[in-house]
Amino acid sequence: MKDEKLIVALDFHKFDDVKNLVRELGDSVNFYKVGMELFYGVGPGIIEWLQARDKKIFLDLKLHDIPNTVAGGLCALMKMGADILNIHAAGGFTMMQTAAETLREESEKRGVEKPKLIAITVLTSINQDDWKGLGYDSLKISEQVVRLARLAQSAGLEGVVASPQEAKLIREACGKDFLIVTPGIRPAGSDINDQSRISTPAAAIQNGANYLVVGRPIRAADNPKLAAENILKEIAGA
Repeated sequence: MKDEKLIVALDFHKFDDVKNLVRELGDSVNFYKVGMELFYGVGPGIIEWLQARDKKIFLDLKLHDIPNTVAGGLCALMKMGADILNIHAAGGFTMMQTAAETLREESEKRGVEKPKLIAITVLTSINQDDWKGLGYDSLKISEQVVRLARLAQSAGLEGVVASPQEAKLIREACGKDFLIVTPGIRPAGSDINDQSRISTPAAAIQNGANYLVVGRPIRAADNPKLAAENILKEIAGA
């Protein structure tokens, strides 16, 4: 039951743990997220290993720096062949536009398919108290998420990472072709852990999400493959 709307987060720091989970999930899952913990702990070999098994990859390194540094970093990462790369929208319009244009030009120069470039809006771990602590007393999280999504779209990015709670607002603001990747997915009965703005798989899809990133509810399950397949059934029925 393979569905590319499900991206399983490989939040490990040991290669053997990745191999065990990917092999256990088998053909049920075709898309994986490689984040900082795994990439910094294991290195780019993890990308090659997943590609050798015909898996798609969201390389979740959240670049955030001055425009030329981010653009250069993305071009270096593009060589690895990931399907999705991301940067922080908080870096601003110029950073995002420079990154998008440079990545496009470099992919054309190399004659390779350009990875999708998406932007982080507001981390799903941020709650209202954290938000106020950052100085945003008069601005709702959802308002800032939509603002950053529009900014990313105007800068030439293909989509954003955002809480499933804001997916509907982004879809209304940015249209049907804009990609929305949602972490913070928790099937009914799952622990919240360090996420704050969460949703069920069905609700996220109904609100307009294209991809659901799921980690602990699958990794920590007694039967990870069954957990993944149950989420896929919920996605299919949404």
